[in-house]
Amino acid sequence: MEFMLFIATDPEARPGAEPGGLTIDEWVAEVAARGASIAGDRLRPPEDARTVRVRGGDAIVTDGPFTESKEWIAGYDVIECADLDEAIGIASRHPMARAGRIEVRRAWPLGAADE
Repeated sequence: MEFMLFIATDPEARPGAEPGGLTIDEWVAEVAARGASIAGDRLRPPEDARTVRVRGGDAIVTDGPFTESKEWIAGYDVIECADLDEAIGIASRHPMARAGRIEVRRAWPLGAADE
C-alpha cells in the first residue's frame, strides 16, 4: 500500500521539547534500506507558493497558500508499506514527528473502489 506523509510544522511545539532520535539523513537512509521509500523532498516556504483556482473559466493565481494557517507543509514522503500500522511506525521515527506534525494518508488510486 502506498502512503503519503505530509511533513508539517507545528506552531504549538516547543523547540527541543523532544530531544534525541534520528536526523533527517538517518531517517531517509533507514526508510530506503527497508525498501519503503518511493519519493520525498522538502518544499519551499509558503511565501513562495501560489494558489490556483479557476472561476468563470478564468485562472486566478494568488500568492502564498490559500488557507490562513499557522502551520505549513514543509515536505513530503511517499512510502510503500504493508499496512497503516507500518506507515505510522515509519512516520513516528521521522525527526519532524518530534518538532512538527506528520499526517499519514493512504493513497487512493483513481478508479479504485471505495474502501
